[in-house]
Amino acid sequence: MDFERAIAAHVEWKTKLRGAIVSQSALDATAAAKDNVCPFGQWLHGEARSKYAHLADFSTCMQAHATFHREAGRVAALINARQYGEATAALDANSPYAKASMDTTVAITKLRREIGA
Repeated sequence: MDFERAIAAHVEWKTKLRGAIVSQSALDATAAAKDNVCPFGQWLHGEARSKYAHLADFSTCMQAHATFHREAGRVAALINARQYGEATAALDANSPYAKASMDTTVAITKLRREIGA
């Protein structure tokens, strides 16, 4: 697993969401909310689960990643509902989305360290 790429891909979600707000374009909120669709999520739910489920940081990473995708899906749904002000606020620094994003980055980093990758 390319952990740096996984972190970057999740950080890029904010740019994607902001871009959709600016362009007022719809996103697939259902897919955004699923934590097993992105490459990292597929790895977590597949190979990583079979190899690392016993590790404390694995469970934390699974939870943080799932929360991140729920929040991304929630913001995407606001965009799709044309609630651009609310969607913008949902991306603010102290928002649940921002917390979930930071928690996911930290969790990926800790899991990477724990498995020695």
